Amino acid sequence: MNKIDVVDILKKSDALLEGHFLLSSGKHSNRYIQCAKVLRFPQYAKDVLSTVVEQIKDLEIDLVVGPAMGGVIVSYELGRQLNKETVFTERKDGVMELRRGFEVKPGARIIIAEDVVTTGKSTIETKKALEALGGEVIGVACIANRTNDDIGMPIYSAIKLDIQVHDANECPLCKEGNIALVKPGSREFKELGM
Repeated sequence: MNKIDVVDILKKSDALLEGHFLLSSGKHSNRYIQCAKVLRFPQYAKDVLSTVVEQIKDLEIDLVVGPAMGGVIVSYELGRQLNKETVFTERKDGVMELRRGFEVKPGARIIIAEDVVTTGKSTIETKKALEALGGEVIGVACIANRTNDDIGMPIYSAIKLDIQVHDANECPLCKEGNIALVKPGSREFKELGM
């Protein structure tokens, strides 16, 4: 198989953006990754996630679980390539749950699938929900790993990104004043007044 250039695919699909971004945490960054942009192209999704499959293919995996929304397509594609069952968790009243009649068999070895791991919050919530059902979470597989924190499980990623993040009052891009602040993400993407 040819070597997959993950950065090139992310850039070609407009998934890796450079500029001045307001994150959901309220912090600012110089780069932003929107994995939904790469996942809209099945061949790109296949290629990028094949690099993750190479890392996890020898693990004993019974089930791939993706937290909704970002992990749903990722879990499907990983499951397709690994020939494993895939399901997803979703929030109900703010709590991550396995719904829709999906089940976890006691002792099932599970890999969580994410688009991006930033803080690990949804991954950790998903892990708790799955372990409460008797599953054994053995790690998280993702397109992009942005965290420098230990989230209590191994992270297998197509790419590790080091993105500068600043408090709003310490943002060098704000101080320069020549790059518009943009709010990306799943809820909105708009330019904000300076």
